[in-house]
Amino acid sequence: MVNLQLPPLSLYVHIPWCVQKCPYCDFNSHAQKGSIPEQDYIKHLLQDLQADLQGYPASIAQRQLHSIFIGGGTPSLFSADGIAFLLQQIQQLIPFQDNIEITLEANPGTAEAARFVGYVQAGVTRISMGIQSFDDEKLMKLGRIHNAEEAKQAVHFAKNARLRSFNLDLMHGLPNQSVQQALDDLRQAIALAPPHLSWYQLTIEPNTMFAYRPPILPDDDELWDIFEQGHQLLTAAGYQQYETSAYAKPHFQCQHNLNYWRFGDYLAIGCGAHGKLSFPSGDIIRYSKTKHPKGYMRGEYLYAQQSVAPADRPFEFFMNRFRLLEPVPKVEFEQFTGLALDCVEEKIQWALNKGYVQDSANYWQITEQGKLFLNELLREFLTK
Repeated sequence: MVNLQLPPLSLYVHIPWCVQKCPYCDFNSHAQKGSIPEQDYIKHLLQDLQADLQGYPASIAQRQLHSIFIGGGTPSLFSADGIAFLLQQIQQLIPFQDNIEITLEANPGTAEAARFVGYVQAGVTRISMGIQSFDDEKLMKLGRIHNAEEAKQAVHFAKNARLRSFNLDLMHGLPNQSVQQALDDLRQAIALAPPHLSWYQLTIEPNTMFAYRPPILPDDDELWDIFEQGHQLLTAAGYQQYETSAYAKPHFQCQHNLNYWRFGDYLAIGCGAHGKLSFPSGDIIRYSKTKHPKGYMRGEYLYAQQSVAPADRPFEFFMNRFRLLEPVPKVEFEQFTGLALDCVEEKIQWALNKGYVQDSANYWQITEQGKLFLNELLREFLTK
């Protein structure tokens, strides 16, 4: 073991309500029934954060927040005043770094120009919009409550709100989607010039409506054509792929997600939120919060907590680091896992022999071959 250093600290805030549940969604979200208890939930979020600060002082004391991500569900169902109060109170409890990134997820179906401007005034610097498609028929099959015109209007609102950045979530490999339809979606997204694009393939997750009634999806050859041609479109438009499904204009990468993928620390408050914390003692823990709003709003916040054993840390570190396309600093492996480099020497040699990773004095770099066989590469770090 070597001395463990504390990585940057972020905060994830989960707001669980949606207007309706989408058939592909396996996130902890609940269809809105009647009015949302906004003020009461915000009160519990702040009590939850206070409980974390009291429960993990050795990890959190003297640290500042690097980023905040308010996800869901549909956080844009909450008022700008509610988000402003939440952020003000969080800052009273734990200081913000200068130039902190604060992201809020928004549904184009709830987009209003005044609300977007209000979020910026509340302190939000970045909005992530779940567009998914610009094809009205596809949007209906996905259970989305917005149409293509509303999606484009939401982007217009975001631009006028003077955000530091905004992201569009776009899916491909949709039910009965042709290669040309997928690329047309992407062209329309690029034409709107978002600083950041999350472009990912629809997957059928267990315990979703699509799992119970599977739609007809494009075959593997079509999916490969979509990705290959789409990647060329994005690159030609000036977007840089920095993660498996994330593209950004230079200097517009999502700082919150980068911290997550780099094995950073993150507090987690809200229904079903997951957190990770490192301690000067060398301990690392992961924890989760109560999933259902009823239990959570009875004050039953912490659901589970477990230590990350030293034997599990190489897999946990590389699981996300190798999703990024940037070089992996060897010093960060030692600093953030508390382990010496020689504990992964054999695994890295295997990956080098396979051509999955390149090695230099200070960095590891995943190769094109490694990206294609990422699951096999990561499985090697699971074996003891």
